[in-house]
Amino acid sequence: MTAVMEQALRLEGDCLVVQVPLRIKRRGGRKEIIAPDSGPGGLPPRSRTNEPLALMLARAHRWQQLLESGRYASIRELALDVGVDNSYMARVLRLTLLAPDIIESILNGTEPDGLSLGNLYRAPVRWEEQRQEMAQGE
Repeated sequence: MTAVMEQALRLEGDCLVVQVPLRIKRRGGRKEIIAPDSGPGGLPPRSRTNEPLALMLARAHRWQQLLESGRYASIRELALDVGVDNSYMARVLRLTLLAPDIIESILNGTEPDGLSLGNLYRAPVRWEEQRQEMAQGE
């Protein structure tokens, strides 16, 4: 047995105790078990993208692109065409103001635990303040 396996397995009386290192991460109100990487020669840790957050980021950037291209003259016009409320569209469009590293962490599945759309909708406009809020939420 290797030293790592000896640390994870031990005998206590008649019982075999197995110790499994893991992390628990909150994703969209659910808890997910994150296992550590398996080390050299093993599989790399698998990151799971928070699909609802990634979808909303994509939607926000698509809507922003439609507005900037001049295809729609206003948020109201685009909201009517898409079939959503103006205020909802404005909230979603705020996601285009997120710092690039925060967007990257969401798409890579490495965002802070418990990050939600509600947090992102209320994020400050300045990138440094966003980073500070995200760090506090960890």
